[in-house]
Order: sequence, then C-alpha cells, then structure tokens
Amino acid sequence: QVQLVESGGGLVQPGGSLRLSCAGSGLTFSWYAMSWYRQGPGKERELVAGITTTGGTNYLDSVKGRFSISRDNAKQTVYLQMTSLKPEDTAVYYCMARWGADDYWGQGTQVTVSS
Repeated sequence: QVQLVESGGGLVQPGGSLRLSCAGSGLTFSWYAMSWYRQGPGKERELVAGITTTGGTNYLDSVKGRFSISRDNAKQTVYLQMTSLKPEDTAVYYCMARWGADDYWGQGTQVTVSS
C-alpha cells in the first residue's frame, strides 16, 4: 500500500521560512516524479513545484526564486524549502507521486503565513 506523509507545516510570519517533507512508503520512490501542490482558501489546487526522476525541476511562477524542491531517494523523501513566505502562500500543501498513469497523494499539511 502506497503512503505519502507530509510534515513540516505550521504558522510562520511573513518573510519566514519552512521546509516541508513528504516521506513515501510502499513504492519504488526513485521511479516516481514528485510534485508539491497547494490549495488555498476558496482556490483551486495548483502545482507549486515538481521534480523528475533525474532531478529536473519546475516551479509556479509566483514561487520561483523563493521555493526549492529536492529529493532524497535513499530516504524516499521529497522536500520543499520555502523562503520569503507571503500571506498568499497560505494553503494546504500536498505531495504527489506519479509514474505513468499511476498517481498517489498525501493527506496534506497546513501552511499559514500571518503576522
């Protein structure tokens, strides 16, 4: 059974930083492209960042230069380093693993940016 478990969310002041982690189990992690999505209050879910099996990355325009995605296949974990956080980054953040037609989602972790 595939499981993805996010952690690292919380309340942070504007300009602060957080690092999200997503630990996978029950899958051959290195085979999967990994992504972080978010869904803010009253908004649709959007792709924030993705990383391929070979380490290629892509980012939502509004987070470029502030967020960084990385992966550690030995630990079966994908990370999202978030800096210079803004109130508009407030959302539930989800990780997603995709291999071909198969995709799996975590349960999400809340990030709230507020003073």
